[in-house]
Parts: sequence; structure tokens; C-alpha cells
Amino acid sequence: MKAIVIIPGKEGGTLEMRGVPEPKPGAGQILLRVKATALNRADLYQRQGLYPTRTDPGSSLIIAGLEAAGEVADLGEGVGGLKVGDHVMALCTGSYAEYVVFDHRLAVPIPDRLSWEEAATIPVSYNTEHNALITSARLKPGESVLINAASSGVGVAAVQIAKLFGARPVMGTGSSPEKLQALAGLGMDVGVNYRTENFADAALAATKGAGVNVIIDHVGAPFLKDHLRCMALGGRLVSVGRLAGRVGELDLDFLALRRLHLIGVTFRTRTLEERIAVTRACAADLLPAFADGRLKPIIHRVYPLHQALEAQAYMASNAQLGKIVLVV
Repeated sequence: MKAIVIIPGKEGGTLEMRGVPEPKPGAGQILLRVKATALNRADLYQRQGLYPTRTDPGSSLIIAGLEAAGEVADLGEGVGGLKVGDHVMALCTGSYAEYVVFDHRLAVPIPDRLSWEEAATIPVSYNTEHNALITSARLKPGESVLINAASSGVGVAAVQIAKLFGARPVMGTGSSPEKLQALAGLGMDVGVNYRTENFADAALAATKGAGVNVIIDHVGAPFLKDHLRCMALGGRLVSVGRLAGRVGELDLDFLALRRLHLIGVTFRTRTLEERIAVTRACAADLLPAFADGRLKPIIHRVYPLHQALEAQAYMASNAQLGKIVLVV
């Protein structure tokens, strides 16, 4: 089969299309004929050797990718509830390829209304943000939410999930009026251009000084001080991404006085069983909304598989609203 493999090297390595053996499903696994796969920031970490990857069996080649949508092509021993030809999406490593294998319990049925490309954008972003907002932060209807980097793939998912679960107001940061306007159409009540205004001041104004109940942080250290400043009593901050830095200064007395909760989440240290639990919780809550159109994946650009490196370079530019997809 054809696959995009990671070639280690300086400045994060590179990607190349290679011919590699088609994988075979083991016990409890399915073989998926990949129709589309989506890009994530973690894909850049994969190229740098900082994120879990799948090595092609019988060789040292590392296949890129973390999610896929496609058609079940074969079933391993002991797999129940699925059949060849089923359309599913899943968290899976090695998805920049014509075929990928993974544990069948990670497979989620694709609602009929979704295209392959739309389905491919769901597993990472929506699992991540559902786990952050609903499982970790325990968001309640009527609570306020602030999402930074709201125009990113995960940010768009967070905006939609927060609105679906009754958050009020849903606030988000972006880098341009055009992005903020598009996000307003997806359910964001208050948009803040972080280049021209302070998001903490804007959040406090939008909540009439009460502060934000839940903050979903995709940026990291540079925003920590302002995040803490605009949090409500008992507020919860969930650290999803740390793209701009990992180390910030924290006043522990302020933390105690506000009775704040700082929560870290990542898939890097989750076991297979934990990933399955995240997948099932997300599917139970969100699949009906995908099926009836209340949730809609947002695709910014689509590239053919062989242009994976160009697609990653574009993602690194931060120009997109939503997700970038590779079609196989």
C-alpha cells in the first residue's frame, strides 16, 4: 500500500510517500480502508519524534497520522458488532495510509449525513474537547466558557460542544475579525481579537465581573496570568495545548482564595482502555448531534495524500479555520 512515512532529520524531519506492506488485523482489531484522514498539531510533534507513532510491521518505517475515516476491509479474530463494509471513524496511529489497523473498540459509526472528509475531522478534535469540557471540567448548562485559539480544529469543536451543552456565554479568542465572525456563526457569543484587546478584560466584562467558569486553554504559559485573573470562584482551567510555552508563574495563594481547579489532559499518557472510554463517552453524547446536524465539522482545506508535507506546512501557518484534510 501507499503510506506517508516520517523521515527523521533536522528541523522536525520530513514526510515521504513510500510503498509499504499492507497491515493485517490481529485479534480484536479491524483493518480500515482509509478514505480520509485529518491533520492535527500533534502530527508536527510526530515528525519530531515527540508523539506516539505506528511503525510499519517488519520495518523501521514510521507512518504518520492520528485519525481516519473509512470502510472496514477485514476483521481480526474475536471482533463483534462490525462487518466488512461498515463506515467508521477512529482515533488511530498510522492513518496517513491506504490502510490502517486498530482496536475495534475505537471504531465509531459514521452518521449518514457526513462525508468521508467531514468524518475524518471528528475523532481527535471532538474526543479531545468533549473530554476537556464535559468529562474533565464538568461543564453545566448556564456556565460561561472561554476558549482560546478558537479557530483551530480543536477550538472549533470546543465552541460547538460548549454551545450544545448550554454554556452561556461562549467566548473565544481569534486573530482576525473574519475568523471571529465565522465562529459567531458556529455558536460563539463573544469573540475577542487577542491582537487588539485583552481577552481577560473582555471576559470579565462579558460576565459582569463574575469571571469565567471554564477555560479551555490551547496556548499555554503566556496566557496563564490573564487566565487566572478572569476566572470565577471555583473556576476550572483545562490545559489542552501548550503551543506557546509550558512554564508559567502561579500565585498559589490566589489559586486557594479563588478555589480554582487546574486540569491537564493529553492522549500521550492514556492507555488503550482509557482511549476507548473517552471515545465511548464522546460518541454517546455527540453522535446524535452529528446525525441531525446540530454539530457540523468545519473543513478549511483538502489535500491529496501525497501532499501531506505541504498540508502540514499550511497548518503550521495558523491560517485555517477548522481542520485540514487529506483524501486517500
